[in-house]
Amino acid sequence: MMASGLDAGLDDDATMPAEPGEPEVQSGELVALTYNVAGLPEGLSQSMPLTYTPLIAPLLNNYDLVFLQESWQTPDPNPVAPLRVYHEILVAGSTLPYKTVPAEQPLGNDPSRPTALLGDGINIFSKFPLGDTTRVAWSTCVDTASDCLAFKGFSMTPAQLADGTTVHFYDLHMEAGSSAADDMARDMGIDQLIAFMAANSEGQALIVGGDFNLATDTEPAKSQLERLLQTASLTDACTALMCPRPGNIDKLLYRSSDRVELEAKSWHLESEVFVSPDGMPLSDHEPLAVRFAYRVQR
Repeated sequence: MMASGLDAGLDDDATMPAEPGEPEVQSGELVALTYNVAGLPEGLSQSMPLTYTPLIAPLLNNYDLVFLQESWQTPDPNPVAPLRVYHEILVAGSTLPYKTVPAEQPLGNDPSRPTALLGDGINIFSKFPLGDTTRVAWSTCVDTASDCLAFKGFSMTPAQLADGTTVHFYDLHMEAGSSAADDMARDMGIDQLIAFMAANSEGQALIVGGDFNLATDTEPAKSQLERLLQTASLTDACTALMCPRPGNIDKLLYRSSDRVELEAKSWHLESEVFVSPDGMPLSDHEPLAVRFAYRVQR
């Protein structure tokens, strides 16, 4: 599927005939979207999720892979009604066939973080078959931006890209805030992510989407991202394509493997797509879409 604002390309996989003794190559394209949908309860959100989430839902169907942040599912039964969150609205309106199972809401009952009312809020919708999701909370949080009210962290979900070839999808939402303590918390989070990738995704192709809360046209955010990229052998799609917003905090990163070659082809903020009928943005974040080409050796 091609997303609005992105250059047209291949819609379907293509298998290239191999020379005798050479591996067969399957190629295709996918459009990935990362979007913080501002799904805190109405009145707490920086947006209007009760009104805007039903508008967001069908628009997600124009993409092949969607990384969501701040998208929590309302418990059923809901012990805090009428207070609610909105992920189930996105699920109901999405025709993408594969979706991660949302984290449960702790509602202050998890002894490891009694202040946390919400889970991580990160979820993936995909046209590619998904395996079981592993969720990891950041080891620390700082109260300066209310981060301790949720179990922010990252998730890893293996996916079948083509003919049983596995790619690992990572979704994340990093610590917010601009204090020295927030910078240190993001440093610790990057250490966690690097260690997890080394232990669980060695030799795997990766696509990483999320709200990094790293304004990488400033320090220390620029150096923090660079450390992640270099240590985990990742490429920032924005950097690869010399995008016009290098400091954008919402990012898509990627890594190839011996069998799977990934290449970013276009980078585009879908700000004109995700708007209300009267032209208002549907979240306080701009949705970011990247078109990837892939080649898989079979």
